[in-house]
Amino acid sequence: MKLRILVPTFVLALSLAAVAAWAPPVSALDQGFRIARLKYSGGGDWYSNPTSLPNLMKALKARTAIRITGTEEARVELLDENLFSYPLIYMNGHGEVRFSQAEVERLRQYLDRGGFLWADDNYGMDRSFRREIAKVFPGQKLVDLPFDNEVFHDFYDLPHGTPKVHEHDGLPAQSLCLFDKGRLVVLYTYQSDIGDGMEDPDVHHDPAPIREQAMEFAVNLVVYVMTH
Repeated sequence: MKLRILVPTFVLALSLAAVAAWAPPVSALDQGFRIARLKYSGGGDWYSNPTSLPNLMKALKARTAIRITGTEEARVELLDENLFSYPLIYMNGHGEVRFSQAEVERLRQYLDRGGFLWADDNYGMDRSFRREIAKVFPGQKLVDLPFDNEVFHDFYDLPHGTPKVHEHDGLPAQSLCLFDKGRLVVLYTYQSDIGDGMEDPDVHHDPAPIREQAMEFAVNLVVYVMTH
């Protein structure tokens, strides 16, 4: 795949400074960048694909100018005080997702204040995730992310859009999204399984080109979040 020009360090620094402005109590600029896995209720395996985020953090450190604080996985719940320390939270799983009313309100506050949610369906959380995210943004529907969006082109050029890692129902992979006040705030990768593709090679035995596509997509998304 075509590699885009490396995002300049000063652009990312400015972006991190912008994140720090909204993110009490910990400054993302001072602490560096780290993704947090969202621990949610409902019974779904929120902890699945345990090697995926550490591998993504290693890739970001090796491939981009983003300053990484560590490669171990951070975990956060929506009502935790340090939620706002993370510019991007990631959730996945195979089962039920359920947010309390307090969590719905906190997630909306987090997104309104500049945060970003990436939901990645492992195959099984689709129905419940759509139900719960509709509580956060009532009256809005998930829509396809346009192919000309920078997520598909900002660091790596992804000519086929969202990678198809696992078959699931045999449907095309999709990046569904929600915009709020013109800003992309939620990305939902469906019928794709990016998290599986980011795992260690011996976990799912996905072909190397597929794993690379998944990682390139994830790197693109992080670069997008940190520069918008």
